[in-house]
Amino acid sequence: MDGAFIYDKYVSGKNFIGRKGDAMLVQNLLLQGEHIVMWEPPKTGKTSLIQQSLFNMRMSGNRFTAAQFSIIDIRSIESFMERLGSSLLRMVGATAEEYASMVEKYLPGTHFVFDMDRFSQSDKLISFSWDLDDNDFEAMLNLPWELARDRGERCVVIIDEFQNLDNLPGGEKLMRQIARVMQSHIDSGSREASYVLCGSQVNAMNDIFSRRHIFVRLVERVKLSEVDEKEVAEHIIKGFLSGGKVIDRDLLIGACRLFKGHLWYINHFSAICDAKSKGYIMEPILLETLECLMALHEPRFRSAMYSLTLHQISLLEAAVDGVQRFSAADVIRKYDLHSSANVSRVKEALAKKEILTFDANDNPHFIDPLMEYWLKKYYFAK
Repeated sequence: MDGAFIYDKYVSGKNFIGRKGDAMLVQNLLLQGEHIVMWEPPKTGKTSLIQQSLFNMRMSGNRFTAAQFSIIDIRSIESFMERLGSSLLRMVGATAEEYASMVEKYLPGTHFVFDMDRFSQSDKLISFSWDLDDNDFEAMLNLPWELARDRGERCVVIIDEFQNLDNLPGGEKLMRQIARVMQSHIDSGSREASYVLCGSQVNAMNDIFSRRHIFVRLVERVKLSEVDEKEVAEHIIKGFLSGGKVIDRDLLIGACRLFKGHLWYINHFSAICDAKSKGYIMEPILLETLECLMALHEPRFRSAMYSLTLHQISLLEAAVDGVQRFSAADVIRKYDLHSSANVSRVKEALAKKEILTFDANDNPHFIDPLMEYWLKKYYFAK
């Protein structure tokens, strides 16, 4: 049974707060057959938004099938194709006979086969009879449209941790082939299928979609809007009231601001607070809860700092202090950053490590608000 504060899985329905406009936008884009890209820090609500959008589509009577999978553990293009094909076939089939029939029907002339022995032993739906080539890749990438046309309903394919493709041998070539497949269907007016490409490494995704322009004019970026702090507070207060507990609204809003609206941290914080309290929740309980949350996440923050050079640590300290013009002579001297050329290298390294991100004006922003708080209060003792 779910508690009042859910942080261990995505949420939808009554537990989905805020971002109603975002959900409507995603729904409309999918109904129009558009492709979507989303990149936001981990645990900020991407999956919840997508699932709420699909829930709205179902409630509106729209017919569609959806497949969602992660490629966080994928190490080769061949494994990606196997994961993609298996997810699509499981979306519409249920038995070995159906899977074998669909591979034969939708992937003829390719090296993809259904191996009954392999399926029986390891539950694998897709096997290869030979090394895969570009024709095989194209056939598999086109499969969502083939299934959608044959079934007479839309097909939505959601790929999590999409930026991992860029780390695979031949990954950029594959992404450009995905882009060509998208373009071919746009040119032909085929709008029956949509890819939703999600990533939690914001700088890596920004590099793929904004700097290298691999998917230029092919995908619509959906950014998560900020959830109003009053709406968050109402959600948390109702959660405590359901257990017969009361919390001061101003104290709660202060906690929400500390987490900068990060709903996963807010729900985790509230769940711990709920477990530690009875009746009226006072400030000491909130401070004790914050210490518990820090104890859970501090090893992760320490590990990240151990991987940094002294110059990288110095630049982080400057960011904590609110510095924006890192290349200014006085900043370089104060934080011992060596030179403006070194500053550029350090900024790039911290971006690759997904600790900082930089906006259009080159201003730094911490990706993880709790890490920023830990750095300021504990690591740099500000």
